[in-house]
Amino acid sequence: MSQTTNPAENAAPHRYTAALAAEIEARWQDFWDKDGTYEAPNPTGDLAASGERAEVATRPRQFVMDMFPYPSGAGLHVGHPLGYIATDVYARFQRMNGYNVLHTLGFDAFGLPAEQYAVQTGTHPRISTEANMENMKLQLRRLGLGHDKRRSFATIDPEYYRWTQWIFVQIFNSWYDERADRARPISTLAAEFESGERATPEGAAAWGEMNASERADLLGEYRLAYASDAPVNWCPGLGTVLANEEVTAEGRSERGNFPVFKAKLRQWNMRITAYAERLLRDLDALDWPEAIKLQQRNWIGRSEGARLDFPVAEGQGITVFTTRQDTLFGATYMVLAPEHPLVDSLVPDAWPEQTREVWTGGHAEPATAVAEYRQRAATKSDVERQADAKQKTGVFTGSYATNPVTGEQVPVFIADYVLMGYGTGAIMAVPAHDNRDFAFARAFELPVRCVAEPGDDRSTDTSTWDEAVVSGEAKLLNSSGEGVSLDGLTVPEAKAEMNRWLTESGIGEGTVNYRLRDWLFSRQRYWGEPFPIVYDEEGIAHSLPESQLPLTLPEVDDYSPRTFDPDDADTSPETPLSRDENWVNVTLDLGDGPKKYRRETNTMPNWAGSCWYEMRYLDPHNDRKLVDPEIEQYWMGPREGVPLGGVDLYVGGSEHAVLHLLYARFWSKVLFDLGHVSAAEPFHRLYNQGMIQAYVYRDSRGFPVPAAEVEEREGGYFHDGEPVKRELGKMGKSLKNAVTPDEICRDYGADTLRLYEMAMGPLDVSRPWDTRAVIGQYRLLQRVWRNVVDEASGEVSVTEGPPNEDTLRALHKAIDGVGQDLTNLRFNTAIAKITELNNHVTKVREVPREVAEGLVLLLAPLAPHIAEELWRKLGHGDSVTLRDFPVADPAYVVDEAVTCVVQIKGKVKARLEVSPAIEEHELEALALASPQIVEALGGGGIRKVIVKAPKLVNIVPA
Repeated sequence: MSQTTNPAENAAPHRYTAALAAEIEARWQDFWDKDGTYEAPNPTGDLAASGERAEVATRPRQFVMDMFPYPSGAGLHVGHPLGYIATDVYARFQRMNGYNVLHTLGFDAFGLPAEQYAVQTGTHPRISTEANMENMKLQLRRLGLGHDKRRSFATIDPEYYRWTQWIFVQIFNSWYDERADRARPISTLAAEFESGERATPEGAAAWGEMNASERADLLGEYRLAYASDAPVNWCPGLGTVLANEEVTAEGRSERGNFPVFKAKLRQWNMRITAYAERLLRDLDALDWPEAIKLQQRNWIGRSEGARLDFPVAEGQGITVFTTRQDTLFGATYMVLAPEHPLVDSLVPDAWPEQTREVWTGGHAEPATAVAEYRQRAATKSDVERQADAKQKTGVFTGSYATNPVTGEQVPVFIADYVLMGYGTGAIMAVPAHDNRDFAFARAFELPVRCVAEPGDDRSTDTSTWDEAVVSGEAKLLNSSGEGVSLDGLTVPEAKAEMNRWLTESGIGEGTVNYRLRDWLFSRQRYWGEPFPIVYDEEGIAHSLPESQLPLTLPEVDDYSPRTFDPDDADTSPETPLSRDENWVNVTLDLGDGPKKYRRETNTMPNWAGSCWYEMRYLDPHNDRKLVDPEIEQYWMGPREGVPLGGVDLYVGGSEHAVLHLLYARFWSKVLFDLGHVSAAEPFHRLYNQGMIQAYVYRDSRGFPVPAAEVEEREGGYFHDGEPVKRELGKMGKSLKNAVTPDEICRDYGADTLRLYEMAMGPLDVSRPWDTRAVIGQYRLLQRVWRNVVDEASGEVSVTEGPPNEDTLRALHKAIDGVGQDLTNLRFNTAIAKITELNNHVTKVREVPREVAEGLVLLLAPLAPHIAEELWRKLGHGDSVTLRDFPVADPAYVVDEAVTCVVQIKGKVKARLEVSPAIEEHELEALALASPQIVEALGGGGIRKVIVKAPKLVNIVPA
């Protein structure tokens, strides 16, 4: 029931009610917008301030950011604003501490949901997206968020994605110079090839002898953005390819839960692997949760090992990367990923003599066996293929390779537990010392050779083993050959010795490998940023000049992509953009006269726009540069304690640990290397908020029923008279348990909603929503109101006299505690301290102005509307938002005295009133001199005195 129907309001016409809260909140939101209260001035440019507000730009600055929201058609439920309210509280607190605070919010508005809606209804994605944004803006405004609205934008704005395209051009026209350890313009690489400073690859012509197409292909091997034919994750249900990170462990799309298949397509990629070491190394300088750093480290997956070749034919070899080069003498077979490019060349017309039947998969010919196995492997996800528990499958290619240290011929298999995306897509299999290799060897009747001491009761006779011996501590054995012996060496010693031998022999070398793969950057959809790329008549890719950006999306009649058969090499996806011939085929002057070109018809992934949006917030209207260098340096440049620069506080969900955060770091580093920005990292401090959960009620079929219609009675839950089961889960429309912020604002006010979400528990912990508990924070605000305002007259009821000492102590303890809690994002405990202070004030017969104003200032970051109203009622003409946060007087923060209990053998013998700051040695002396203790000891000796200042002394007699 709405709070506005309470009959007590008739006796208290100026009582704080939902109706009064709504009036106050709407009025102050209008004022803040008109006054520009939350506008953060830049040091220069169109957002620089003049007059009195110019001084704000000279203050220390804080950049506080939320992760981009996507404008969903369902609107917000109460779980969505948790992070937005938290950053708003923190930003308001920092503003009151004398900072120039940049806090704003835009929309990440490209993406599949709007396009899928367009396919179903024919509604242009822009129309539905903009309508969703307007609805969300209204919902967010009602929460009283202190955003600088001049800086807001959406990624679908052409003036925004012009710069997304511009950044892509910079990446396309760059390469990673390993000698300089940074990105450089691609023109510098071409100059090195042309001058002979850098030789062209072995077997290739000299630069001067190459034609334009050959030069373009060579440079494409180095560009940070490049197109290539590669195995991709094809999702027919979405009509597009997906990055590895967008595919679930079950081999389905993260969005929509559609099946995903392997297919080979020509796609754009970002060479993020060039930055693997820097992405890993620079994590140490970031103030991020350790769990997120660990996820990124694991995803990058650095491993030290060796790269070496196993010869298979004259002039041809299989290159493998291994972290256990010390076990090379135990390699008894090899395995290639089914997609490995060498597979076709390894398959003979007939099986070699003495080929075991179990190796053939039941096929009479190698080509049939390999083709059938490849087809089956293509239907599995990478995670499914690598599951340890699954039965190992594979097939013999029909070829053998030579183990370079033993000279033995070892059979070469293909098996789906080896991935093309890791290392070289080929492994040397050492079944005695790797469990997956062991299982495969047992299934295919392959030899298992022990080359490291088992270290347990097992002998080196592997025929008796049930599993491999995997140890990094064992000493090597059975590992001697021509030119190298590892017998008796520890694993680290053996690795070093093998690296030396491989290098000297020209077979391989020690190296570092990364699990990280290049970022697949193409989508076969309509609703995304068009690539600023055109192809000439020879198929060479050219980037558009800055003067031709933005390249905007054309209007199309059909938004659905045509899917294709991943098993049919003659079919390929037909993208929506490819149907507009007038847009695709154009005549352009790229600087050397008008020529015919064909546009790229894929679009960028939805991650593109969120890779750099923090920079656009800084200088959102700049049409000449990505960002003014002085403005970027002011807000994000390196500074004390922030050596790599970046946003001061970035709040969002932990689900973006790998995708968005890794991609944004990569783009920032490229732009930093090229001199466009001063921050090498986008986000210095990261904080992951928890999730607001809700109870889901399911009927006998397991289907959710509307949570609002469920009755609780007789110890159970019922819907339409039928029993239902309750479980805790996500909040959302599909689970029929969503509660909108509009409902709570209507029944209690936005300030109550803000307080409740911040008081539910620690910000980084998930917690269940309980609408019935909201009233607790509503009553807190009502009590605060009554402590300042006479509910009968509406006039301020405070007194001008000084507070008594107890009240001063309560006030300054609260100031000290709330300040520390807000600094450390402990909003729930800050509210608890404000509640404690307010309860104390409630008992004071006449509330002194000093205390009332202190209470309002403490409340202001958390409940800004009621604080603003009470501040004006207290006679102030300025906004409470711009007032200084109160400073605690140290003299009142500590208790005047505390009671210390003195025990002898655990029994209380005396109580002393002491200073809370007393030192342990002082307290011990005071306790031992106490008359009660002297009498109790009776002149006996003392064996031990245990002191826990200031509250306990325990004496143990001799």
